[in-house]
Amino acid sequence: MSVAASRLPLLLAFNPSNQLAVAVDGARVKLPFAGADAAAQLAQRFPRHTSPAEYFVFAHEGAEWAVAFAQVPEDGAPDGLVFRSLEQLEVQPARLDPLLAAVLALLEPHLIEIPYLHLGENDYIYRFRVEKDRNRSIYAQDDAARALYQSKLCEAIKALARTNERSASTPAVLDFGAVRYVIPSHFGFCLGVKNAIERAYESLAENPGRRVFMLSELIHNPFVNEDLLRRGLRYLQTDKGTPFTVSGRPADAQHPEPWLWDSLTSEDVVIIPAFGATDEDKKRLIRKGIRVAQYDATCMLVEKVWKAARAFGREGFTVVIHGKSEHEETKATFSNTRRYAPAIIIRNRDEACLLGDYIAAPTPERRAAILEKFAGKTTPGFDPAVHLDRLAVVNQTTLLMNETASIIDYFKAVFAAKYGEVEGLRHVGGAGKKDTLCYATQVNQDALARALAEPLDAAFVVGGKNSSNTYQLYRVCEQKLGDRAFFIQSESSIRSRCEIEHYVFPAAGHGKGGHTEVHPLWRADDHSPKRVLITGGASCPDGLVQQVITRINSLFPPERLRSIDAVLADLGQS
Repeated sequence: MSVAASRLPLLLAFNPSNQLAVAVDGARVKLPFAGADAAAQLAQRFPRHTSPAEYFVFAHEGAEWAVAFAQVPEDGAPDGLVFRSLEQLEVQPARLDPLLAAVLALLEPHLIEIPYLHLGENDYIYRFRVEKDRNRSIYAQDDAARALYQSKLCEAIKALARTNERSASTPAVLDFGAVRYVIPSHFGFCLGVKNAIERAYESLAENPGRRVFMLSELIHNPFVNEDLLRRGLRYLQTDKGTPFTVSGRPADAQHPEPWLWDSLTSEDVVIIPAFGATDEDKKRLIRKGIRVAQYDATCMLVEKVWKAARAFGREGFTVVIHGKSEHEETKATFSNTRRYAPAIIIRNRDEACLLGDYIAAPTPERRAAILEKFAGKTTPGFDPAVHLDRLAVVNQTTLLMNETASIIDYFKAVFAAKYGEVEGLRHVGGAGKKDTLCYATQVNQDALARALAEPLDAAFVVGGKNSSNTYQLYRVCEQKLGDRAFFIQSESSIRSRCEIEHYVFPAAGHGKGGHTEVHPLWRADDHSPKRVLITGGASCPDGLVQQVITRINSLFPPERLRSIDAVLADLGQS
């Protein structure tokens, strides 16, 4: 008999809350599906279950056990069985059967698989809703939601200017008389953000009486996040990963206080935001018996990057993540990637050149410089001498596509110089395609570039202070318009006809963190007609864009302005 044939099956049955089905025999807690008839017993007790998937083998008391996971329904455990979270089981070790105790000690590397047992590895956790299935009612549930999310102007522009969701077209021009607005064909919420927002509001509505948390900010827009907080949502941690305490303050070693994380129970709802989550955070939720997959709002385009990284890892490539190491999305991509491949996070082309210099001429000094520069941004055991021979680049989806493309082209040139054109391409994964780049981010950038070809007196980019994709849009405007481009959060950033509260993003802060500066707009005596570009980041609600238009209109005499209805009528005839 082969070794494999002599293994005894051990089936662990988890419900969608990631709780394990166990049998309680007096004071003893046991695994119910162990031994030669484990599969038959599982089918008898849970007629509906996913196909068991084997994850590891271990030896216990003279026997070898093949451990498989299956997901079973949550609608009540059969007689004699109960569902318990892993945390509940682990706090009572004296009650555990030795086999159960032994297998619990080995689950850590495999916990992340448990919530997604019902999915194939090429399935997406949550696909974008098609247009007919969108839940638009959440944007109109009260006056606050309508003001934040709804805009007749923006709806009209998108209906007329967007001929294709994935490709930019001619910008719309809104002629208010004294001021004309140039609006890109694509701006504001992307599909991933729309899905995440709708799921957050739905989760609040569907769970009255339960605590509903978001792992961190849903999206990088303070107005959306504040509206959700007003409706009862709470955050477990900041966008930088600092836990919130039970009183709602970021954890502080100087003022110790219990964390919200520690108060979680299986009755709580925790939503994973569009950026995704690290494996470490998901495992904490899984151990507590909290439903993860049902409330996982990870953008499918972010997950597409993860799937590409997994494929590259299986092909033997080291994954180079072009992103900001402190950003939630990049943290999640790095955490996910490390399961499949060695990985390193680089910020820009300059950091790519540090790797390229070593690849071209590997010296001990350059190796040491890389290890020092990228400390904390590589997977454990990363060694430039081993892991920089075959590279594949994926990106943080909110960055400029041409920068990621430039890094890919740079590595192609480095390896071509070292190995020749044909052989060199074999050292760069996905060198002939750039399909991990987010089309939603890119189409907003393309549409903005077309709008910037118009004659303009100013450009306003609207979005949250910590919104990376909004900052990238501002950079594009600044390159064309210089100090006539402004990064603002809302209409309140427009002080007057003469002054704007412009936000300086941390990456452009000249050694300082992010901060607001007052910049000049137009001279007080300048009453000439203006052409103004307005766009919004992927997390900017339409209502904010219209409020900015209304605020700028207020800077001009009313008698020189046309009505919104007249402007909408013009759009309908264009």
